[in-house]
Amino acid sequence: MATAEIEPAATATPSPPPWTATLHEWLVTVDHKKIGVLYVLMAVFFLLIGGAAALLMRIQLWAPQLTFLPPITFNQFFTLHGTTMVFFVGMPVLIGIANYAIPLMIGARDMAFPRMNAFGFWTTFFGAVLVYFSFLVPGGPPAIGWFAYAPLTENSFARGPGVDCWALGLIVSGIGTTTGAMNFIATILCMRCPGMTLRKVPFFVWVMFWTSLQIVVVMPPLTAALTMLEFDRQLGAHFFDTQAGGSAYLWQHLFWFFGHPEVYILVLPAFGMISEVVPVFSRKVLFGYEFMAAATAAIVVISLGVWAHHMFSVGMSRTLDLFFVAATMLVSIPTGIKLFNWLATVYGGKLVLKSPMLFALGFLSMFVIGGLTGVILACAPIDFQVTDTYFVVGHFHWVLIGGTLFGVFSAIHYWYPKVTGRMLSERLARWQFWLFIIGFIVTFAPMHIAGILGMPRRIYTYGSDRPWEIWNQIATIGALIQAPSYLIFAYNLVVSLWKGDVAGDDPWDAWTLEWATTSPPPPYNFAVIPTVKSRRPLWDLKHPDDPDWKYE
Repeated sequence: MATAEIEPAATATPSPPPWTATLHEWLVTVDHKKIGVLYVLMAVFFLLIGGAAALLMRIQLWAPQLTFLPPITFNQFFTLHGTTMVFFVGMPVLIGIANYAIPLMIGARDMAFPRMNAFGFWTTFFGAVLVYFSFLVPGGPPAIGWFAYAPLTENSFARGPGVDCWALGLIVSGIGTTTGAMNFIATILCMRCPGMTLRKVPFFVWVMFWTSLQIVVVMPPLTAALTMLEFDRQLGAHFFDTQAGGSAYLWQHLFWFFGHPEVYILVLPAFGMISEVVPVFSRKVLFGYEFMAAATAAIVVISLGVWAHHMFSVGMSRTLDLFFVAATMLVSIPTGIKLFNWLATVYGGKLVLKSPMLFALGFLSMFVIGGLTGVILACAPIDFQVTDTYFVVGHFHWVLIGGTLFGVFSAIHYWYPKVTGRMLSERLARWQFWLFIIGFIVTFAPMHIAGILGMPRRIYTYGSDRPWEIWNQIATIGALIQAPSYLIFAYNLVVSLWKGDVAGDDPWDAWTLEWATTSPPPPYNFAVIPTVKSRRPLWDLKHPDDPDWKYE
């Protein structure tokens, strides 16, 4: 394979915008860039669906004894909202962005296994279709929550085939996610351009490597649990049927062994995205790269041993309670290392407050608060008091939205010019940011207070004698403020395709390899495979008198 020092982007032939491809080209493509776009479009579509379900639930909880949604419909929306946001929004959008960016960032032509890449997307997509097929079966969608606690998923309590559609859909989509993770591992280990050792890969690439390893470890137990559930429902097995000697705790252990690392699967890629955005818009190198890399590995390893902090109230032994308290506290240390390194990167920098950096700063501030409430929940005595209350709901959303979604919005605003050759509207992006962050705070801060006041999660209504009404009304107002931000985002994505300013190949004056090729990149990515000498190859190209490789 021909290699050369990094050459100007003009040596590559510009590619036509991806949306000009025919439908057939999109359906049969194995190009990592088109597949990445498909993942992101799928996530945006399901984000609007899952967000609409959340808004309807908030309206139902506006006041005591409302009948806006019937109880069964509320539980169905509750189930589909959680399932959609975790499996069909969070994971696809992160995998999609990584699919597009990683081969470009490591100087590769494509993913290691292009056909497996396409298989992973279509399997994930049809898994989502299978879950939503439950609307067409007798009894409608499942009403079991996204966590599907046994024995409520057994035939005695959930007679319709909606639960089967849900379980089979997650099995299918899980296969797609696992194959995608294996592809990332192979690509990062085997497809890097000459000179790019693992110590020199962009930090987002490093994070996706560890995230992919985590997916390969934790997805099979979830698939096994879902298969056991189907054996119970279809073949008369008794894995989770407590009336026949099964164990409801077994489901919780299997589910949360996946479920808590899943939080890091959703948040770690956002860490990587922020670690690309913050240095560029601070005009400084990422502070403490090696410590950040070690902290990533530590988070992945430690997170595999914290799952049962979701189960303090089920009656585990004191020894197990203490172990999971300690492990949960411990995982906050490498997370804190990352936070201080981002702050050190920003400190003293020449900040450029464009939309990617605004969302990155929103991420830094909001994720800290979510992390602090997580430390509170890690204390077993406190957890006993607020478990299964709206305090947990507020914390969970604060971490995943404050972490993942802020990071995703930052990344999309950052890489959109590379994907399309056009800039997103900065004015619309700022409207989106302020509506989103204000609505986010107003929605989820009151949930913590309602939880402390004893409001259980998963209820569709409440009595007028409870002190929860005002907090639910504030949260609903926040959701109504948030909702336009998603619509503005979708509008900005579409309109900027035609009316956005021409971006050029490197609109941010960035330093990683994806900015060395054209916008959009050609099918082959690079006219000549680059050779790199440092973590910031474009800095070396732009500043030959002061290259980074002298100091690494």
